[in-house]
Amino acid sequence: MITKIIEVNGTEFRLTLTDQVVNHVNNLKSLYNAAYEDPESFEEVSAEISSTINDIATAVDPEPSDSDLDGLIQEIIKVVDNKAAEMEKELEGKPDKPVTKKQKSKK
Repeated sequence: MITKIIEVNGTEFRLTLTDQVVNHVNNLKSLYNAAYEDPESFEEVSAEISSTINDIATAVDPEPSDSDLDGLIQEIIKVVDNKAAEMEKELEGKPDKPVTKKQKSKK
């Protein structure tokens, strides 16, 4: 678990970044994309979007007010995206298999 401090509208929030929060954020991004790609489906997914936002907000202390929620969710999405980019960059730098010295063949 990672704890991040996020400031929104002059209030500092502590976000506990867990796998569950990351999954909620990724789900929220998928819901946003679905609503964007098919605006007519927005009403269908809006309840799920709201529920997912509330699930994400439970990982934040203190409890955000309605006026802070939009900015807070945007910042949390940035934190999750940045963390994913860091992990991807870290994985790119590591070899897939341990590199071993080739033994010299005897002639």
